[in-house]
Amino acid sequence: MSEIITKEDLIQFGLHLRNDIYNVLTSKSRETDLFSPKWLKSRAVRKMMDMSAGSIQNLRVTGKVRYKKVLGSYYYNKKDLEKLFKNAKENQE
Repeated sequence: MSEIITKEDLIQFGLHLRNDIYNVLTSKSRETDLFSPKWLKSRAVRKMMDMSAGSIQNLRVTGKVRYKKVLGSYYYNKKDLEKLFKNAKENQE
């Protein structure tokens, strides 16, 4: 049994597809997952937080932030860094 697809069927499909793509791209949770890395390289952390390499190493050694070592480069968990510096900022105030 075969069905005939009409021009109207294709238009409806296109509209549904466009709406689904729009919803994925504008979803807040998807946006952060797609465009915001969860792990940051040491250089990015130093630049973003205005820290020395030794200060970042200290955070790593003391276990204050999670990290991964990949091919000799350290990557730091972005959420841990944000939480650490948010707490530090609140304590200063």
